[in-house]
Amino acid sequence: MLNVKYVRDNLDYVAECLAKKKCTLDKELFLKLDHARRESQTHAQKLREEKKKISRKLGDWIKAGASVDEAKARVASDLSRLDTQLEELAEREETLLAELNQFMLSLPNLPDQTVPEGDSEEHNVEIARKGEPKVLAFPPRDHVDLGQQLGLDFSAGSRLAGSRFVVMRAQMARLHRALAQLMLDIQTDEHGYEECYTPLMVRDKALFGTGQLPKFEKDLFKLQADQQREPYYLIPTSEVTLTNLVADTIMAETELPVKLTAHTPCFRSEAGSYGRDIRGMIRQHQFDKIEMVRIVHPDHSFAALEEMTANATTILDRLELPYRVVSLCGADLGFSAAKTYDIEVWLPAQQCYREIASLSNCLDFQARRMKARFRSQASGKPELVHTLNGSGLAVGRTLVALLENGQDEQGRIHLPAALAPYMGGVDMIVPQHCGSAADR
Repeated sequence: MLNVKYVRDNLDYVAECLAKKKCTLDKELFLKLDHARRESQTHAQKLREEKKKISRKLGDWIKAGASVDEAKARVASDLSRLDTQLEELAEREETLLAELNQFMLSLPNLPDQTVPEGDSEEHNVEIARKGEPKVLAFPPRDHVDLGQQLGLDFSAGSRLAGSRFVVMRAQMARLHRALAQLMLDIQTDEHGYEECYTPLMVRDKALFGTGQLPKFEKDLFKLQADQQREPYYLIPTSEVTLTNLVADTIMAETELPVKLTAHTPCFRSEAGSYGRDIRGMIRQHQFDKIEMVRIVHPDHSFAALEEMTANATTILDRLELPYRVVSLCGADLGFSAAKTYDIEVWLPAQQCYREIASLSNCLDFQARRMKARFRSQASGKPELVHTLNGSGLAVGRTLVALLENGQDEQGRIHLPAALAPYMGGVDMIVPQHCGSAADR
């Protein structure tokens, strides 16, 4: 959430920044709500000061000739009148604060000054590229056609749960598991992230904290057990659970940075996708992801973003997949992000790069919503942390990239050496019609 005082003091600048995200700031409404709340606070403060003065008038009234009982009655009457006004003001202030908070919760984070200008993903700026897009000597098949003979069963997924679900069997299930294990091992053993296991269902407070609510409720799967219990939501990413581990806390500055990772399923309704990528595994309702989260000192968040991007690309380097890194333009930035790098992997069947990871610096936007702070050694006062999140990587999309980049004309999939320890030494996945691996 944005700082109310900052918005008030920089109203035109904030409006200009939000416009880069295709968000219009209703300046008139903000000023109306903010002024009414502050006016109510000022009035309440004056009444509290008046209460203190009235309590001190008891002696003055007695000296002026009033009896003790009469003076006490006058004090009691005036205090009662002020208490009634304060109660009314408290109710009004609570209403005004709720309205202002609701307004502020609807505003996205401001894009950093280094974010490229642009109106759509076409204006994202490539900043790095590694590996040459593979040119096959035969027409490449996409992962759906390849997977049908390898253990990807989209028909079974549809029968069980509807569209945008898949069942993985045999070699595909093992490859999916192997990829997740490889990613976790690299992030924990080499990059120093602490592995976590977190709930897959959360209360709405956690989603408010990271910015999915209230704006994106339609993108979530909401679970309502009964009318007596508050609803749960399936997590759209473990960014929600990992980041909220520091909600409502004040950490010591020496505890920073906090580096967390988790392998979880993710659940998204894809309410706004409007039929995009309905074929295959690119955009599923349920998919697995290795998430990376960092909680850092405000001075270090942009350096942390660069490190996290390198942590994610390490996986693609080990898997020998060609990729590029792009800096998202303002219009393509996520709600909570101030700056985002997308990593895109080459898919031969589509003849283009597709997103496989997204890494974002949210500055103090999520921390303010979550009340996540650290105690500064210099000032001794609590300050908001900065939060970052990113994929390391999306497991299903990585599997897609391996299938399409590793295919040969017979439909066999050649696996990179890094996966051998996780695949029992197998370096090739063979379709059923090609015989077993031992028959090669």
